[in-house]
Amino acid sequence: MSQSESVPASSSAVSTAPVPAPVEALPSDPAELEAHIERTRARLVGTVDELATRLQPKEIARRGAHEARARVDVFVRTPDGSLRVERLAAIAGALAALCSLIVWNRRRLRR
Repeated sequence: MSQSESVPASSSAVSTAPVPAPVEALPSDPAELEAHIERTRARLVGTVDELATRLQPKEIARRGAHEARARVDVFVRTPDGSLRVERLAAIAGALAALCSLIVWNRRRLRR
């Protein structure tokens, strides 16, 4: 039996559980405590505002459009930035065939 077979699978698995943030010691001075609370409140407000922005439909659509543009760009361009002519020709041919099929089908249905 090899060494990799003798090691249980669970010992090599990586835990995906979130690691809790280290707990800050709270200040004992009331003024420092109030300042700490205000800093925490400001940080939480920023987090809530960021989440609200991310969940707006307009923002979701913008991110989706950006990702789609990036995928198309990767598909039609080489890593050095030049166009992949063979892929563009294949797309143009497929679109021409689809248009021809639609026109043929409409003409056939009119008879």
